[in-house]
Amino acid sequence: MKNRKTTNVCPCRRKKPSAEGKGSVPMIKDKVLPQNAPDLEQKQDAGMERYLSSRVRAIPPSGIRRFFDLVSGSKDIISLGVGEPDFATPWRVRDAAVYALEKGRTQYTANAGLSELREAIGRYLHQRFQLQYDPAKEIIVTVGGSEGIDLALRALVEPGDEVLVPEPTYLPYAPMTTLCGGVPIGIETFAKDQFKLTEESLRAHLTPKSKVLILCYPSNPTGGIMTYEDLLPIAKVVKEHDLIVISDEIYAELTYGTRHVSIASLPGMKERTIVVSGFSKAFAMTGWRMGYACGHPDLIGAMLKIHQYSIMCAPIMGQIAALESLSPTGMEEMMRMIESYNQRRRLIVDGFRQIGLPCHEPQGAFYAFPSIQQTGLTSEEFAQRLVVEAKVAAVPGHVFGKGGEGFIRCSYATSVSQLIEALDRIDKFLNKIRVV
Repeated sequence: MKNRKTTNVCPCRRKKPSAEGKGSVPMIKDKVLPQNAPDLEQKQDAGMERYLSSRVRAIPPSGIRRFFDLVSGSKDIISLGVGEPDFATPWRVRDAAVYALEKGRTQYTANAGLSELREAIGRYLHQRFQLQYDPAKEIIVTVGGSEGIDLALRALVEPGDEVLVPEPTYLPYAPMTTLCGGVPIGIETFAKDQFKLTEESLRAHLTPKSKVLILCYPSNPTGGIMTYEDLLPIAKVVKEHDLIVISDEIYAELTYGTRHVSIASLPGMKERTIVVSGFSKAFAMTGWRMGYACGHPDLIGAMLKIHQYSIMCAPIMGQIAALESLSPTGMEEMMRMIESYNQRRRLIVDGFRQIGLPCHEPQGAFYAFPSIQQTGLTSEEFAQRLVVEAKVAAVPGHVFGKGGEGFIRCSYATSVSQLIEALDRIDKFLNKIRVV
């Protein structure tokens, strides 16, 4: 609707100007129109967006969701795009939640979560990753790992603070930072370095405004990991410059050939690290939305205040299911799923290399990140043509930030038969565009 220069008043209803002269204002049914009526109409023409926060307007829609709008409703498409296990939550875990419902366990829990779940998380982290936290003061149960990241950023970031984020990486970090008034600073990582963050690149992006470093290892989307030796120089820089680390370790269990190392386990790093994790990926519990965060009591206490006012507590049924997933039987189920992912990892990486797409060795998570640079297409063009012409959905790498262009993200958390068929379709697609 175009802006008008006159008020939106029907001439037949507009009264003649009064004898008071030019300064009088038009009347409609005894109501006085404000003298800035044209300005009001222009604002109405702008739609409801004018009411939105400038911070919300500043963040773009999710690049992944925008891409998958193209896929929605299409038939015969093999999706390698969704970062979600193809396993159902193990039966014993589901049964524990059902039994709790039958017993009427439908109440609120403590804001920080069930004490027995926090104790189980503490034991699990100590046994698996040599991390030790007080369940009463240093662990909070969240609605997925995403809430834990959001709480951490809101508790830490002041307007203008810079948040350092190695890229390519999980999409929400930058928008979450923006919503807090912070400034996300992307640090490009490279395939030649196995997408690891290096001391040199971290130092090159430091400024007096640097406050938080977000680490996502094992990495979504690259599958890269950081070893103890890789983390030592990063920890040194963090301590030198008095940074706080938010370590997103949702894929910690999904490593192949080596064990995950948390930066919080390094000397002097526990008190300046917030570890965020959850049950979605390794335990096949994406829809349950169960996560947790661990850290210094002052930091967790601040996050708990925000959690109290915004969420109250995570759903009790999910907490009971999460508790069961940490039982010996639940851990056995998790290990079986990891073994299956490793088999699929080898299949898809070898498959990409055989059809001519270079692919670095992903040692964690359940993603491959092959290069499509030699095709001459952008990652967006490649992904769009792939889904239209070959019926295979993958995520264009550029949506993951710096260093993502020229790659596509492919999840191998799907069946072996689907992976084999997808590789065959991609091979035929590559042969087609090479001919053209």
